[in-house]
Amino acid sequence: MISAADLAALDVPGPTVSALSAPFWEAADSGRLLVQHCKACDYAFLYPRRICPRCWSDDLNWREAAGRAILKTCSTIFKPGHPGWQPAAPYSIGIVALEEGPTLLTHLRVDPENLAADMQLRVVFMNIGGRTLPCFESAP
Repeated sequence: MISAADLAALDVPGPTVSALSAPFWEAADSGRLLVQHCKACDYAFLYPRRICPRCWSDDLNWREAAGRAILKTCSTIFKPGHPGWQPAAPYSIGIVALEEGPTLLTHLRVDPENLAADMQLRVVFMNIGGRTLPCFESAP
């Protein structure tokens, strides 16, 4: 698995930060994972939106997530689609279900041989190419 220092040095494109997603990325920079929450129907969701995908209310806020998740599916990348990721290969990505309900596509800091559906994970924030991203590792 690639070291944290080598991840930080990757020359890869980062996420697009918009006015709508800025709170998520600002929290990640400080080591916090936020999810959007609808005050009208009590639904938590990601990706950031202007209205609730369940009830269409625009009465939304951000809440800090516990950072615990279950691995739903994953893939190990041996031949990246972008040349900047080549030094990190092989690396794993997956869809995790947060304890609060939303799912998130993320990098997995787990040895590929140890990945298993429904495994318990916890968030860890990594500098990847100069940007702080929420990644997940095995929970103790």
